[in-house]
Amino acid sequence: MQEGLQEAARRPDRGDISTTTVIIWVAAVTGAVLIAGTIALVIGKYNGRLSGL
Repeated sequence: MQEGLQEAARRPDRGDISTTTVIIWVAAVTGAVLIAGTIALVIGKYNGRLSGL
């Protein structure tokens, strides 16, 4: 444990993912899922009408 703390003190930026990055990724994935779900619902609702085009 002591070695890990010394390493963290020596190299403060070890590439850890920040909280802001996690929030942005969660928001992006959630938005993509909502958009895909909405498109699927619209296609499902109008599938019969679209097949005649």
